[in-house]
Amino acid sequence: MTVTVTYYCPHCGALAELERDAYLADKAVTPYPFEGWTYAAPDEAYEESEGVRFVCGDETLAEGETGCGEPFYLSFVRYENGEEMDPRRPPERVELRDERGPRGPGGPRGPSGPTG
Repeated sequence: MTVTVTYYCPHCGALAELERDAYLADKAVTPYPFEGWTYAAPDEAYEESEGVRFVCGDETLAEGETGCGEPFYLSFVRYENGEEMDPRRPPERVELRDERGPRGPGGPRGPSGPTG
């Protein structure tokens, strides 16, 4: 079963339409692709990819809409080992160590007292 679904361009708000299978679950529409995900054009076999790459202003625009020409991305829900993937990778934790030990503040020293 196919359905027509509309998406807003995140750059200008124009509406794009996509006729697609109803079983596909949408994850997000973003102005950038998710790292490591594959995207296909709306007229390609996007069911084999993890999303669709639109160009705002192409043939997918809804009637009466004008586009900005910028690409945007529809990402489908993706599973790996039976778990839903989060497209935002957790930040890598980096610990910085100075093996020389703590240092005091840099800069000129203050007065050392009267000399005489």
